[in-house]
Amino acid sequence: MPGKHQHFQEPEVGCCGKYFLFGFNIVFWVLGALFLAIGLWAWGEKGVLSNISALTDLGGLDPVWLFVVVGGIMSVLGFAGCIGALRENTFLLKFFSVFLGLIFFLELATGILAFVFKDWIRDQLNFFINNNVKAYRDDIDLQNLIDFAQEYWSCCGARGPNDWNLNIYFNCTDLNPSRERCGVPFSCCVRDPAEDVLNTQCGYDVRLKLVRGELEQQGSIHTKGCVGQFEKWLQDNLIVVAGVFVGIALLQIFGICLAQNLVSDIKAVKANWIKHDDGYKLLK
Repeated sequence: MPGKHQHFQEPEVGCCGKYFLFGFNIVFWVLGALFLAIGLWAWGEKGVLSNISALTDLGGLDPVWLFVVVGGIMSVLGFAGCIGALRENTFLLKFFSVFLGLIFFLELATGILAFVFKDWIRDQLNFFINNNVKAYRDDIDLQNLIDFAQEYWSCCGARGPNDWNLNIYFNCTDLNPSRERCGVPFSCCVRDPAEDVLNTQCGYDVRLKLVRGELEQQGSIHTKGCVGQFEKWLQDNLIVVAGVFVGIALLQIFGICLAQNLVSDIKAVKANWIKHDDGYKLLK
């Protein structure tokens, strides 16, 4: 009818997806910044920041690297997703999607390769643990990480207690002047529930006694290697571990879909603006 105008719903950016992506990523961003700050603080306490060469001097893994790398990745992803969603910036949103997609496919590829090349992974894990056994006394964070792993999995060394021969403080050579000679760290000891105070010297001379044939000493320390115990733990907790990985993968896919959906909405709105602008120019 004359005098009435038909109204068509114009494309618009969905507020729910936009602000959900913003909120999700701001939490990610804050957590990443916190992890990164903890890592840098730990390096500062150890004097690494004033002597960068110390990063390569350590023979084993510095656990602080985990905080720095994970915190850095989370901060970059959180920043791109948060600002991209808030400012409707398609470049940042695409960067977020591609970066998150790369991480997802790397995780997927790692899982497949670990399943296919089990023996190679086991050998690399043995090599990795033994390298860290050598550097046990070189870094307090590494020492705490090894102690935690050996206590949690009730193990000692990569394949067994004798792997501690690789460490200069624990090896059984006659030239070793250390009081810890032919021993193991306290984390290898079988804890007595009745003990209120931790006995940090429980591993002294233990392997020396084993060499002499005092087999009853085997009950005082864990004799299984950490690689075997870790594999057993994975098998016993396979459903939980798989559930965690599937949950992380679904979160990543959900984040990618949200970002891509937001990019599509922004492009549709911009295209509509261009169409209206072109129509306005024709009317003029």
